Amino acid sequence: MFDLKAHLKTLTETHAPSGHEAPIREVLRFEWADLVDTMEMDKLGSLIGVKRATQPVDPPRKIMLAAHMDEIGMMVRKVQDGFIFVHRISGVDNRILPAQPVLVHGRRALPGLVSTVPPHLLGGAQNRYLSFDELVIDVGLPAAEVEELVRIGDLITPDAPMIELQGSRLAGKAMDDRACVAAVTACLVELQSLHHRWDVYAAATVQEETGLLGAATAAYHIKPDVAIALDVGFAPQPGVDADVSREMNGGPALGIGPNFHPGLVDKLRETAKREEIKMQEEIIPGASGTDAWAIQVALQGIPTALFSIPLRNMHSPVETVDLRDIQRAGRLLAHFIADLDADFMAAIDWPDLKTDGS
Repeated sequence: MFDLKAHLKTLTETHAPSGHEAPIREVLRFEWADLVDTMEMDKLGSLIGVKRATQPVDPPRKIMLAAHMDEIGMMVRKVQDGFIFVHRISGVDNRILPAQPVLVHGRRALPGLVSTVPPHLLGGAQNRYLSFDELVIDVGLPAAEVEELVRIGDLITPDAPMIELQGSRLAGKAMDDRACVAAVTACLVELQSLHHRWDVYAAATVQEETGLLGAATAAYHIKPDVAIALDVGFAPQPGVDADVSREMNGGPALGIGPNFHPGLVDKLRETAKREEIKMQEEIIPGASGTDAWAIQVALQGIPTALFSIPLRNMHSPVETVDLRDIQRAGRLLAHFIADLDADFMAAIDWPDLKTDGS
């Protein structure tokens, strides 16, 4: 029996920042082994699980599911007097770093704490957020030992196990975007009991946080007919405008806007209604900033859609999701895929432009 919560815990507690995704890739090789027929990897490192159609159409069709497996993190830029100075990898928020427990991935894993100057000694500076240059990591070892164990470029990640909150709410690091990787896994599990006519390419992409890089190369590798990207979106919390947030336990949010093919959006709406799966909609009038943005313009253009899982505390070690939204996203994807037929591409094709002046 598939345990989605346990699966998500495994994914989020694996340490794998952008450009260094090997640990989470190996976890997924194991987790997906019985759910797909083959696995591939593109040259940038994205893992692609392929589940072949149970009732293939002619010509064969491919759908790509894309969720990024990298996470934000830091790396060592200097070691001085036993303290470690850092650079961010992508979107680490310096406002929340002080006193945070971390792991320094040196010649062995070193637990440490982000340290700062005591507020008594800051003068008038205690009312501002400290910059990265003012933050250091203390691993509690003598300076000579730190110099021996830690090198410039070593990785640093939050030391943050997944926390079970009330009900079905879960918090932890790397929910962005491992919650969506878990939704893809849930989809593959659901497909085990469904017939489908299209080949499914489940892509755990790399380096999304550094520029949507893995999605671009994976799309070229797969050459899908259509694609659905999954990422997290903002959930309501103080300071977050209602216009840009979607309710937790409201189901995944379907993106509406120029990044997303209207025919694909309509079909997903129909599936959600038919299967009675809760789903929300989110207006995104420009760049979505997700893997969908890179996939849409790959090759000659790929009809693309986006599902977002509502999440609080984005880019922090306590990113919070509702497990039910992940379950719904996986189930909705599976039933959408099971409903695709040989005529779907013709049904969503753009109308021919008239050239006779009529």
